[in-house]
Amino acid sequence: MKKLLSIGLSLLFALGVVSALSSCSSSQTGETFEVGKNTFLLNGKPFVVKAAEIHYPRIPEPYWEQRIQSCKALGMNTICLYVFWNLHEQKPGEFDFTGNKDIAKFCRLAQKHGMYVIVRPGPYVCAEWEMGGLPWWLLKKQDVQLRTQDPYYMERVGIFMNEVGKQLADLQITRGGNIIMVQVENEYGSYGIDKPYVSAIRDMVKKAGFTDVPLFQCDWSSNFTNNALDDLLWTVNFGTGANIDEQFRKLKELRPETPLMCSEFWSGWFDHWGRKHETRDAATMVSGIKDMLDRNISFSLYMTHGGTTFGWWGGANNPAYSAMCSSYDYDAPISEAGWTTPKYFQLRDLLKQYLPDSVSLPEPPEAFPVIEIPAITEWQVAPLFANLPEPKQSENIQPMEMFDQGWGSILYRTTLTEDLSGILHIDEVHDWAQVFADGKLLGRLDRRHGEFTLPLKEALKKGTQLDILVEAMGRVNFDKSIHDRKGITKKVEVVSGDKATELKNWTVYNLPPFYDFVSKKAYKPGKAVEAPAYYRATFNLDKTGDTFLDMQTWGKGMVWVNGHAMGRFWEIGPQQTLFMPGCWLKEGENEIIVLDLKGPAEAKVVGLQKPILDMLREKAPETHRKDGQNLNLAAEKPVHSGTFAQGNGWQEVKFGAPVTGRYFCLDATSNYDGTNIAAVAEMDVLGADGKPVSRESWKIMYADSEETRSGNRTADKVFDLQESTFWQTVDNTAYPHQIVIDLGKSYQVTGFRMLPRAEAGAPGQIKDYKVYVKASDFKY
Repeated sequence: MKKLLSIGLSLLFALGVVSALSSCSSSQTGETFEVGKNTFLLNGKPFVVKAAEIHYPRIPEPYWEQRIQSCKALGMNTICLYVFWNLHEQKPGEFDFTGNKDIAKFCRLAQKHGMYVIVRPGPYVCAEWEMGGLPWWLLKKQDVQLRTQDPYYMERVGIFMNEVGKQLADLQITRGGNIIMVQVENEYGSYGIDKPYVSAIRDMVKKAGFTDVPLFQCDWSSNFTNNALDDLLWTVNFGTGANIDEQFRKLKELRPETPLMCSEFWSGWFDHWGRKHETRDAATMVSGIKDMLDRNISFSLYMTHGGTTFGWWGGANNPAYSAMCSSYDYDAPISEAGWTTPKYFQLRDLLKQYLPDSVSLPEPPEAFPVIEIPAITEWQVAPLFANLPEPKQSENIQPMEMFDQGWGSILYRTTLTEDLSGILHIDEVHDWAQVFADGKLLGRLDRRHGEFTLPLKEALKKGTQLDILVEAMGRVNFDKSIHDRKGITKKVEVVSGDKATELKNWTVYNLPPFYDFVSKKAYKPGKAVEAPAYYRATFNLDKTGDTFLDMQTWGKGMVWVNGHAMGRFWEIGPQQTLFMPGCWLKEGENEIIVLDLKGPAEAKVVGLQKPILDMLREKAPETHRKDGQNLNLAAEKPVHSGTFAQGNGWQEVKFGAPVTGRYFCLDATSNYDGTNIAAVAEMDVLGADGKPVSRESWKIMYADSEETRSGNRTADKVFDLQESTFWQTVDNTAYPHQIVIDLGKSYQVTGFRMLPRAEAGAPGQIKDYKVYVKASDFKY
């Protein structure tokens, strides 16, 4: 039966994909790119795609060509890029494809240097980008269901896709351009199962004019069949070190004659505020690419050059909520500033071996000059509360979107109509709030730590002016949490015993992050203040060059230089500098504006020659185990005991009978490789219907051991929705190893699913285990 299924799907593939593409060469006068038997065909000849993923808005437009040339000199033959919907349509119906948003120019520059292009227009792109590329204004519709066949959402997607087609459809290879493939949606299997939706997006891509080149969809090897369409090419995404054969095993079974491609081979990883700087081993990356090339497998290296998420465009992960840094260096072969790295030259040495006969690589282009900037210390100051815009009125608390604001900060102000004491409860803070009573700071709340309540040390008297200043840190860019409204999403109340008093009648001030807004303040000479304020200064340069703005002495906020929004800073790190491209500086006088929401220790900015990306100053504990804490399971009875099968891939376990509880404990008693290490990439808990329960409210209550020296391998990685990250115990702590998860509420639990590490041999894979489920927390 399995063989018949495979044959049937292969025939569908041959009829649907290959025959659909075979007409390209006869109907157009340009070149051709097609899906052949076990290979791609460029002008009828076998072709292996070696793509470099780079993102045009993360590179200053004057530097585009240098970055493309660097990819060419690395040994790549293709550029892979996302199209960021929310960048191009920041207001409904107002499209902008100029300057740093001119995607057609970017593609033509690639063609100038003999590079092909793969376009990934979404509409959802992820990319650690604000809301995964979807426009914030979709959230103004209260009941909108993103990435579904919601009529309003689909109407807007169609409009956007047609605009992309106007820019790029005529650059398909058959029409004299260099676009060889176009993607439909993005990693949809990690979001849901809805083939009709994916089919509708495919039809929109075609209607936009992308009819001459192969259309493809990408997913993970664990879920690509959930939404796989017969007439699309299937590709898979995975990271360095992954077991190549295992990643393609199922795809080869279903389509034995399809070309294989890793559409995202993750060269590194992205950084979060308050977490250690991420790196990935160069030798492991190079080895994986060699394995693919030796098997005639195409790939796109994500990222080859990450660049910078300028301005307010950084996204966030959830659960648990964690916003991304402005640097998107990604530990990629080409650094954030466009420099070639040791990882670059290791990969270049490999790719030299896979060049066509008589072809040699050009030398990498020269890096742009780097300069230092002496300390900028003379500032004009504009306190935020003294420079508020015209307000809006609202009886009830509403999120930022309902006040027609997409990004930045928002101030909610009310006057108390009675004496209040107890606990201030904000439902919910999205994402970082400061609470003031008559101008005095009462405390701060951080969504990353689930902080939504603030005990009031003293009663607040009738007539008190209560201010809640909320900064939006970046909308979630992955999974269902992309429905991520900002500001305060529901209500504010003061709870005292059994009584809850909801606060009403709000005056609301929009504080957007635009230069036109921040530049028009009443700046006056002054010193740093321990309160939210804007700072403005000028500095003079004899020559320009790239530099790195050192923000170590500042608290939390954003920077603008000569009108350009440079990005966010936050004292907790790990990023302490902001990349300042020399092309945005000028000889003579330059302007810098800093918004610091906390207040700086010292108002000083220096331009450095090297970045600081790995200085973490977060005071929160790195692990989920308190000093001296030990899980006590002596009096507990396991609900299930078993042995995992050896090898990669998801494994599902069903209990003999359902059990009800809120706290789930996996107790690993041995592993397969004989080391002390336990490692788990992802976990699901199965509910009464046998399907995974929501992980939105999960919390790690305890983990006996977590590796934080060589990477971010904490226990929360088992539910971060990223199959390439994992919880790992340290190598000097013996079995057994335990992890305890608070599921957020009580469920009828019928089993669980576990995913080992993706590397060959699944290092640290657990063998024998016990499972405990309880209504109340365990004893420690």
